[in-house]
Amino acid sequence: MANSEDCDVLVIGGGPAGSTISTLLAREGRKVVLLEKDHHPRFHIGESLLPGNVALFDQLGVRDEVARIGMPKFGIEFVPPNGDARSYVDFAEGWDPKLDSAWQVRRSELDEVLFRHAGKSGALAIEGAQVRSVAFDDTGADVTAQMADGSQRHWRARFVVDASGRDTFLSKKLGTKQKNADHNSTALFGHFRNARRLPGKREGNISICWFDHGWFWFIPLADGTTSVGAVCWAYYLKARDKPLKDYFFDTIALCPELHDRLQGAELVDDAVHATGNFSYSSTQATGDKYLLIGDAFAFIDPMFSSGVFLAMQGGFDGAQHVATALDRPEALRAAREALEQRMRAGPRDYSWFIYRATNPTIRDMFMHPKNVFKVKQGLMSLLAADLHHGPAFRRSLFMFKVLYYAISIAHFPRTYRGWKRHRVNIRDHGKLRGETIQQQD
Repeated sequence: MANSEDCDVLVIGGGPAGSTISTLLAREGRKVVLLEKDHHPRFHIGESLLPGNVALFDQLGVRDEVARIGMPKFGIEFVPPNGDARSYVDFAEGWDPKLDSAWQVRRSELDEVLFRHAGKSGALAIEGAQVRSVAFDDTGADVTAQMADGSQRHWRARFVVDASGRDTFLSKKLGTKQKNADHNSTALFGHFRNARRLPGKREGNISICWFDHGWFWFIPLADGTTSVGAVCWAYYLKARDKPLKDYFFDTIALCPELHDRLQGAELVDDAVHATGNFSYSSTQATGDKYLLIGDAFAFIDPMFSSGVFLAMQGGFDGAQHVATALDRPEALRAAREALEQRMRAGPRDYSWFIYRATNPTIRDMFMHPKNVFKVKQGLMSLLAADLHHGPAFRRSLFMFKVLYYAISIAHFPRTYRGWKRHRVNIRDHGKLRGETIQQQD
């Protein structure tokens, strides 16, 4: 390709996944090009982090920077639909009590910290560069990106990492993206000033509030604003018959506790946003010359705030994989098989709970957590992103599922009604209004 620049690895997307893997590979002395289509700081939803992120920040060397922009978070509050009770769980109740806290952050700030750090670590980090084409051959790939000024730049890369988020650049190109038929929801969200928060140490905790058509998040941020969003079934937003802002406030009114917390609060910039929240995954995460990580590989419902952790962990796992592909190609086949299994483990663990989260049995178990068979420790380790704790964690998760099925069978009429309602909720109701729903990066 004329005027092509050479590199070892080209990374598409400068979010948490792309910036993490770029930092790690550049530290190894590899020539890394990191392309981000927008300019930082840029808006992104998904502000809640997990304790599992903290060790990753430590290894990258950005923990202090994240702490400066973050709101400390020690656990989760669950609020049932009727609002008559509360359940508070702390991350320290998991198998590893040291994984006791994380932060709530503005993603625009976090993503910029990680992107700039990748540049400082030796990656060529370029903003305003949207990848338009990738053509693979036996020795690598030719990549073309369109720059903000309309010009084009070309690279010859030995390996390509797709961290393009919900753009899912390579899985669309390769035809490997598959929508998850078990989940089909949408999200409405905005930011508020002067929302009433939990007192004391729990001020920074995320609150998850169920309502008849889905669930709300309530995420306090360090600058005094609070992110509030409703994840609801597609039919609910399709029925909208008024402006988005009015519909959002009507939705908030369906959750008495949340409505009360927002009395006297002010909507920042008078702005309400909506996005499709359709879960998907790629049939494969790896190829001989490419790797998909983060939301470019799979996206699941954000109920347990797993997105940034899975993206960054994918960056760490992916960096080892890329090193194998470049330095020990004879070991690549086994490495691909191992990474495919590992990449699917996290989304699978979270998805089992998320897809049952509106079932009365799961709600009861969350609202009244008991530690019989160490199931609460298993649940809290999952919520803290301590996914690789070992056999004890796996046993406790298994026993949680055993109890879930036992309780479900014991209350079969209720279980059947919940299952039937879920099957109705996940039906594809056709394309939602274009002016309302936009696919988010």
